[in-house]
Amino acid sequence: MPDIRVKICGLRTEADLAAVAAAGAAYAGFVFFAKSPRHLTLEEGRRLTLAAPEGLCKVALTVDASDAELDAITEAMPLDMLQLHGHETPDRVAELRARYGLPVMKAVGVSDEGDLAAVLDYSLVADQILVDAKPPKGAPLPGGNGLSFDWRLVAQRRWLRPWMLAGGLTPANVAEAVRLTNARQVDVSSGVESAPGVKDAGRMAAFVRAAREEGPPKLR
Repeated sequence: MPDIRVKICGLRTEADLAAVAAAGAAYAGFVFFAKSPRHLTLEEGRRLTLAAPEGLCKVALTVDASDAELDAITEAMPLDMLQLHGHETPDRVAELRARYGLPVMKAVGVSDEGDLAAVLDYSLVADQILVDAKPPKGAPLPGGNGLSFDWRLVAQRRWLRPWMLAGGLTPANVAEAVRLTNARQVDVSSGVESAPGVKDAGRMAAFVRAAREEGPPKLR
């Protein structure tokens, strides 16, 4: 079975966690951004991260968070990775990576080939890159909008760091996305929900199954 690693983001309940673990996802994403329907309080985040099964990578997603906000998040709960989904500069990414001693994943929005230069810039300072669809101008959320981009832009790309494909992925299209791009990692949020912020266990299982069973042969 192809070694495609799946991240399911925006988890809000212990039932979500159980479903993610049962599906075989590698990463569990927790959102700390008040404008998102998937936002967690510190207390909720602590409860969920403490309940996460061993081996599941716990990722805290923030958007242009201040040091004080990140201090509160990292002190309240056990985390394995920070995901920066705002306008953080490469210098800011490097600063936060050093400050917290955690691996950092930086999201880069893509709508055309000109956006790919930023992937290289952030690859110099981040541990992983999340290649996501660029949100529409004025959109309240930087991600989780259910929008995709032209996957041909990143087809067969190789960067300095591991990267993850995101943006409009669903159980119905993730196999095609993996086949076309040769992505080794994929991220989903709204694509496995029955309503904004409400995860569906069946859709999560179907997504992981489709990503892995229909993916490209494992590279040797």
